[in-house]
Amino acid sequence: MSNILERSFKVLEHLAIHPEGKAISSLAAELDMPLSATHRLLAELSRCGYVRQEHSQGNYMLTIKLVSLGLGFLSASGIVDIAQPLLDHLAAESGELVRLGVVDGDELTFVAKAQGALRGLRYDPDMGLSVNLSCSAAGHAWLATMSDEQALALVSRQGFGQPADFGPNAPTTVKALLAHLENTRNNGFSRIVEVFAPGMSAMAAPIRRGNGPVIGVVTIAGPLMRLTEERMEALGPALLQTTHELAMTSSGSALLKNRG
Repeated sequence: MSNILERSFKVLEHLAIHPEGKAISSLAAELDMPLSATHRLLAELSRCGYVRQEHSQGNYMLTIKLVSLGLGFLSASGIVDIAQPLLDHLAAESGELVRLGVVDGDELTFVAKAQGALRGLRYDPDMGLSVNLSCSAAGHAWLATMSDEQALALVSRQGFGQPADFGPNAPTTVKALLAHLENTRNNGFSRIVEVFAPGMSAMAAPIRRGNGPVIGVVTIAGPLMRLTEERMEALGPALLQTTHELAMTSSGSALLKNRG
């Protein structure tokens, strides 16, 4: 049974990054699964409403059922009601993309956002994906609250990002990553320039009640031509105020409260 469940989730996760759908043969090959087993899984997932087969080419793709479950969960948790006004305010003040990430076990996932850029380049990467810890401002803000040993253990499980997939300044060694974390601890928030993506910069701070565990992070991200080092330094107090207010009000959200 566990093998069937594992394979089912592998299929769902793979289809999630291929919204155009996948032919059954491609799906089986890419997931290293027998064609017959892949067909049975897709038939069951289709019966349960999580997958549908596109008629013209026969590709299998996700339905919106998983999205509906996720949105329903976030709505019931109260996180949107609690966090959105604070994110909106920070986005308006910064003029950039502001996001809330929630700690879930060993992962950090963005669950809410506010867009402050009214014109020009709008930076808005995909939501709902697990954050790369070594190459993101959010990851650095969370890792910096741990000991170096704990931080490196998490990164070793996930792996270092490569500049070809992220930005030219993405840290690829322990020494480079620890330098970022030390700067974050000294500043109270993280700042990265062309680490997550070329031409982009970002900053982040953890949400934490007292000395308790980190329950999430808030990030500000935008193009380097606007979100310069000086601009990030100036926005530091507003970012820290937002995380402080979220920490103080997090008991109103079951999702955030249960992280504490």
